[in-house]
Amino acid sequence: MARSHATYWAGRGVVRGAQAVDEHEGAPSWWHSSVRRLESWSGTPSAQRGLDLVRRWGPVAVTLAYLTVGLQTAVIASAGLVKMPYLRFAIASVPGAIAWAVIWATIGFGALWAALALFARSPWALAAAVVLVVLAVGWSVRRRARVRVQAEV
Repeated sequence: MARSHATYWAGRGVVRGAQAVDEHEGAPSWWHSSVRRLESWSGTPSAQRGLDLVRRWGPVAVTLAYLTVGLQTAVIASAGLVKMPYLRFAIASVPGAIAWAVIWATIGFGALWAALALFARSPWALAAAVVLVVLAVGWSVRRRARVRVQAEV
């Protein structure tokens, strides 16, 4: 909850900072460069997906973002960027955070204990399992990127 709310407020800060730079051209150079870096982040594909989801689904996107990996931060920061009212964001984040905690407490800890048990039996088996997972994730990411590029063409 602390990280997601800090990310939300960082998104709100980007908007406020951009407004302040527009209003006060005499801001220090580090301020301008920080705002430019944050504005450039908001133009990345992941950030654009997050913005699109928040604009389309609103608080539902925030709740469901807790169930994603890689898109979570983009959606939560986007809620701040589009100035979603804080109370609406906070209410939407509670069920998402609870779902994330339940998933981590069950599947996450189960995977951790399974990895520790496998390591106790054979560190090489654990290393092989990690390599297989990394290869599977890499294959999946490349496949999705290839499909996305083909869809854009």
